[in-house]
Amino acid sequence: MQLQKDRPMIGYITLGTNNFDKAAAFYDALLAELGAGRMMEGDDFIAWTPAPGQAALSIIKPHDKKPATSGNGTMVALAASSPEMVDKIYAKAIELGATCEGAAGPRGDTFYAGYFRDVDGNKLNVFCMTQPS
Repeated sequence: MQLQKDRPMIGYITLGTNNFDKAAAFYDALLAELGAGRMMEGDDFIAWTPAPGQAALSIIKPHDKKPATSGNGTMVALAASSPEMVDKIYAKAIELGATCEGAAGPRGDTFYAGYFRDVDGNKLNVFCMTQPS
């Protein structure tokens, strides 16, 4: 097998939503804190990315017209540049109506993260890697 070192492994992640306008406003404000903006959108989906060619996060109304559900054990991890940025993004998510799944703080010697659920119940975290203490 040949590794593709010149491209990211993840192209985009899609989360279902039952309240499209509320989810759009949540992610517009939250992802702006990470320097991301809308890159594509239609009547039933929006995708955000920090730059062309980088991984994207999107929301969508389910194609089968059934209610969107959050996955049990499924989580999206948003990379941040520092513990201070983790704190800022985590606080912004809570301010925007997310629910706490684990306050921002160290998890072990080299991992700093905050966990939350978005307005549809999807689980996310914002994290950074740190130097061992």
